[in-house]
Amino acid sequence: MSLFGKIFGTGGGTGGKGPTPQEAIQKLRETEEMLAKKQEFLEKKIDHELLTAKKNGTKNKRAALQALKRKKRYEKQLTQIDGTLSTIEFQREALENANTNTEVLKNMGFAAKAMKAAHENMDIDKVDDLMADITEQQELAQEISDVISRPVGFGEDYDEDELMAELEELEQEELDKNLLEIEGTEDVPLPSVPSTSLPSQPAKKKVEEDEDSLADLEAWAAN
Repeated sequence: MSLFGKIFGTGGGTGGKGPTPQEAIQKLRETEEMLAKKQEFLEKKIDHELLTAKKNGTKNKRAALQALKRKKRYEKQLTQIDGTLSTIEFQREALENANTNTEVLKNMGFAAKAMKAAHENMDIDKVDDLMADITEQQELAQEISDVISRPVGFGEDYDEDELMAELEELEQEELDKNLLEIEGTEDVPLPSVPSTSLPSQPAKKKVEEDEDSLADLEAWAAN
């Protein structure tokens, strides 16, 4: 079984139905996650072997050399995984783009079929005829509106100038009437001012003195 057969879970030469783009993309993502974990594991192993080699150094050259050999082997595996991840990532992105393009084209085809169905019983001549009918009906509706809104005299014919002259004459009569009412109010006589002045306080005192003198005179005459 090939590598792609293992990834997609299908055998070669079986003639079975292939995976959908969504299934293949999901499988590739799972493979990427698995390889990423493997990378993390190898990086830790490399750090461990490097630390072991430093620790032994010249004290235990054999152990240090064995640690460096393992470190090289892990680094080679890590390099291979990096290349594999790059290839899988490229393949996944290409598959995602292909899937997107497929969906776009599918939707465009669906829209084209809908548009074709909408225009199935319609051509440019029919559209021109329809627009002409619409224009004609709009003009007819406007004419009807104009006729309905036009004032109807029911046989009575009036001269607008004569009506305006009569209206101005009525206004002038009303104005003259108001002026006459104002002038009539001005002709009403006001009350006259009294000609005699009111007696002052000293005059009242003099009258009292005269009355006293008259009383004395009458008393003397009686004696």
